Amino acid sequence: MEIRYSANPNDMKRYTTEELRREFLIKDLYQPDTVQAVYSHVDRMVTMGIMPVHEAVSIDKGVDVWKNFGTHYFLERREAGMFNIGGAGKVTVDGTVYELGYKDCLYITRGAKEVLFTSNDPEKPAKFYLVSAPAHCSYDTRLLKLEDAAKKPCGDASTANKRVINQFIHPDVLKTCQLSMGMTVLEGGSVWNTMPAHTHERRMEVYMYFEVPENEVVFHMMGEGQETRHIVMQNEQAVISPSWSIHAGVGTGSYTFIWAMGGENQAFDDMDVIPTTELR
Repeated sequence: MEIRYSANPNDMKRYTTEELRREFLIKDLYQPDTVQAVYSHVDRMVTMGIMPVHEAVSIDKGVDVWKNFGTHYFLERREAGMFNIGGAGKVTVDGTVYELGYKDCLYITRGAKEVLFTSNDPEKPAKFYLVSAPAHCSYDTRLLKLEDAAKKPCGDASTANKRVINQFIHPDVLKTCQLSMGMTVLEGGSVWNTMPAHTHERRMEVYMYFEVPENEVVFHMMGEGQETRHIVMQNEQAVISPSWSIHAGVGTGSYTFIWAMGGENQAFDDMDVIPTTELR
């Protein structure tokens, strides 16, 4: 498991392109029969990519749980949410099997001891994108389909940002300790997300872009509102956004992204909006 430490916004102003990518970009998430994991000291969030092909892959494969978390098993003091962005697969949580198709979501509460991932067809393996946050209480593990999500249409075709925010792991849908996750789908012809840009001082966020067409990219905007930077991202890559950073993007084509948040609260209107004309 790779460890990423917190970055100071004043230091980031001097980062080269490569330094910026090394600190915040997460790539190569899906490797056969492995767990690709990045532990960020920004709110102690863990981002994982799990692609089982020929075997059942445990959530802690290749992770030294005691060394990294000081616990006996991965979810002893954590909760997790995930989406499947590949072929059909299964997640087995302490003996209970959950079937996940494309874009299905699963929330796993704190205290689950054994979590296994499998694919139904090794020729079309599942790709599980997982984010985990520290948790001090337990609720109910739950499978969520697209129809279960709270849907928030927003944006407009005239500003190339017409999209639907699908809130899956969200206070309006189910109870969690602190983790929130959802999926934003842009309509054809729209390329901008999350404008006007904003920050939320009490929560960090991770974006994972997918359905980015071949030979297209997303320019992910980050940094302080008066000192913005960008990271050029390809399909199925994730990016860490500290609380002080904006998180917005524009693609050379339409795309979809999964967002995950953790921190002090789950108040979605608790944000500091920056007028677009004031960005620098």
